[in-house]
Amino acid sequence: MDTTAPIDRPTPERTRPELTPSAHAWRFAGCAAISLVVWSQAAEAEWNEVRWLFWVEVLLGLAAFVVVLFRRRWPVTVALVVALMSAVSGLAAGPATLAGVSVATYRRAVPILVVGLVNLAAAQTYSYTAPFEIRNHWSVVFLINVVVNGAMMGWGMFIGSRRELIWSLQQRALRAEAEQALRVDQARTNERARIAREMHDVLAHRITQVSMHAGALAFRDDLASDQLRDGLGQIQGQANEALHELRGVLGVLRDDATGVRADAPQPTYDDIETLVARACASGTRIDLLDEVDRSEGPVPDVVGRTAYRLVQEGITNARKHAPGALLKVHLAGSPADGLHLRLRNPLGFGTSAAPGAGLGLVGLAERVEVRGGRLSHRVDGGMFELTAWVPWSA
Repeated sequence: MDTTAPIDRPTPERTRPELTPSAHAWRFAGCAAISLVVWSQAAEAEWNEVRWLFWVEVLLGLAAFVVVLFRRRWPVTVALVVALMSAVSGLAAGPATLAGVSVATYRRAVPILVVGLVNLAAAQTYSYTAPFEIRNHWSVVFLINVVVNGAMMGWGMFIGSRRELIWSLQQRALRAEAEQALRVDQARTNERARIAREMHDVLAHRITQVSMHAGALAFRDDLASDQLRDGLGQIQGQANEALHELRGVLGVLRDDATGVRADAPQPTYDDIETLVARACASGTRIDLLDEVDRSEGPVPDVVGRTAYRLVQEGITNARKHAPGALLKVHLAGSPADGLHLRLRNPLGFGTSAAPGAGLGLVGLAERVEVRGGRLSHRVDGGMFELTAWVPWSA
């Protein structure tokens, strides 16, 4: 999609802003100001000398303010009607100005010329029929009316041009955003295809080696313990390399902020019990104490998901660094106090045989900080302790 391609000229109905109550208010305030300036020259004389003309001007002026409300539905008709009213009533000068400017925003030559000439004729008529003294020559009055009406129609054309320009820029921005979204989707598709190829070419090869090596050991019953241990060590090394490569391949599929796969079902607080049950079924010893107050409603999903990941990482660390040890998980909190979590397990001995990214605690700290919480860990009397607090409204 080419965002530099020309965009068809829009209709005025698509570019003009919506008339809100505040928009009506300031437009009518401007009309009232113009009307009062024009009528103020004749109002006193009409009241003192021609009382009936005073009331005619008032009635026509009020009617013009009502008629001009329909200028967007019938722009030229309304502009001509109000212009004719302004030939008799100075109070209609403001609505006539608004209607004329509205027609000019359409930027069409014939309506602009017709409305402009009628407004000029109405202004010239009122100048010589209203009961006030004109001290200038008729040509000066005519020139003033020409300049005022020309400025009025020119201002309307400028407004229409500006609206069209803004609309055009908005359309280009929307097209650019749509093009960017298409590019992102295409890049995602290409990346997934690359990952699939890489998993087939690299990871499948590693796993095949592990399978063949393990199969060979299964059929050998003449190996000494040292040879068997060496063979198992090779299998472990190949499995670890495969795990590292799998992490590298799948890393691009994970959310940058949370580290969770973008298209995976997201766990909630209620899933923690299932997580612990599965871990216990696989041999991990866990003591779960849940004291979270949910009387006012369930734990928010984003808070529960953070707690789930903390418990999940704690179980993983306990398995790796202290297999067979008891992991204590304590959950507490309330909507007013936030969610408190504490994990405790004995320190293990030696190093873990399973490979790790070395970023578990770093990732947890980033996850908790993103939610506005705190995370800390320490060693206390041979026990590893991890504590976290997450605000309830995270």
